[in-house]
Parts: sequence; structure tokens; C-alpha cells
Amino acid sequence: MSNMPHTAMVLAAGLGTRMRPLTDDTAKPLLDVSERALIDRALDELVRAGVSRAIVNVHWCADKVETHLGSRTDIELLFSDERDGLLDTGGGLAKARPMLGDDPVFVVNTDAFWMPAGPEPLQQMANTFDATEMDGLLLLADRTECLGFPGPGDMFRDEAGRVTRRGEAPTAPWAYAGVRITKPQHFDHDPIAPFSVLPKWDAMIAEGRLFGVPLDRFWLHVGTPEALQEAEAWIRAHPG
Repeated sequence: MSNMPHTAMVLAAGLGTRMRPLTDDTAKPLLDVSERALIDRALDELVRAGVSRAIVNVHWCADKVETHLGSRTDIELLFSDERDGLLDTGGGLAKARPMLGDDPVFVVNTDAFWMPAGPEPLQQMANTFDATEMDGLLLLADRTECLGFPGPGDMFRDEAGRVTRRGEAPTAPWAYAGVRITKPQHFDHDPIAPFSVLPKWDAMIAEGRLFGVPLDRFWLHVGTPEALQEAEAWIRAHPG
């Protein structure tokens, strides 16, 4: 598919503090859900969609993450080393910027996935992304069709697909599903230092250039040991 991003940034550097004690001596992306590591679930979908290379940032248990992924030969893997200090959601992209290239890229969290599995949501995002009018495109999960997300929601979406953040509203119908398409150039002039990506989203929203695509699958967010157990139970109850 010609409009499919060929590169992805896979975020795997977090401490996984809410997952303790399961992450006392391993990285959260290496935890198994139904006998498949979270990071492999993310990479599997990228490969199926046609993405050919991924940059994985590492910090906590970095050696274990690199060793685990060493056996994969279905996608080119590069590592962005954050062993010296976590750089947050924005700084991690700034550090990896030289490896990202100049075309739009996927940015993927590793603590969530959708069922049934399949690359169609990524393909829909690639088909929807229009670089002439969009600076970012978020995958959005319906809060009524998800597990492990007890929060009040993240986003509103209008008829044209533009999104705004919940702000002071008590609830919003959409949760950010942990996948987005972005332009690497947004990180050209940023320092390699910890900072959040949210101010960049706010700037895109102010210009009407941040959009969202609804996820048409059930979304499972695995942020705590309890959510991991719930995800295991949900998969057992919904085979195939």
C-alpha cells in the first residue's frame, strides 16, 4: 500500500510502575498477554500492515528488550537508547529524530491492543492521513468498547474528524488508543530532554490539524496487573 508509513516509533522505555510487582525485573512491553508479549503484539500488526522498520526506545530493562527482539527477522529494528534518562513522550521522539526519516511515521504505545487482531485499523489510518491538511492523526477507542480504561475519556471528534481534548468537560466519548501518525519534522528543533508531546497536540488542535479515526475493534488497555488479568479472561471468553 503506497500510502502506508514505512517506519514506526515503538514506545518501550517506560518504567511500568503501575504494573509492579510484575515489572520489578522486566519491562512492561515484555509482559505476556495470552502467551504473546505486548511489544510483539504491536510489532505483529505493524508488519501485517506493511511497515518495514521500527525504532524502539529503551530504558528500563533495556538489555532484556533488545535481547527479546533480537530474534525477529520480519522487520528492521533500530534502538533509541534512553538508558541515561527517560525522555517522556516528546523527548523520546526528539532523540530518535535522526532515525525516523522525513515521511510520516506511526507512533505506537505498547500497553494496548485491539481484538480481533489484524492490521485493518492501521491500514484505515494510512488511507485517511492527508499530509496537506493533517499534522497528526490519532486512533480513537470508543469508551464503551474497551477494557482497562476507567478514565473519563480523552477526546472529542467533530464530523470532519478533527479532535479536541476533553479539557474541563467531565467526560469525553473517545480514548486515545495509543497509535498515531505524525510528521517527524515536528521534532526537528526540540532539545533532547524530557518533555510531553501534549503541547504539540494542542498547537495542532489550535490550527485545526489534529484528526482522529475511530477504532472499529474492541480495545484492551493493559496498564495494571488487574487489567492484564482481565485482558487474559476477555481473550479466553472471546476465542478467535
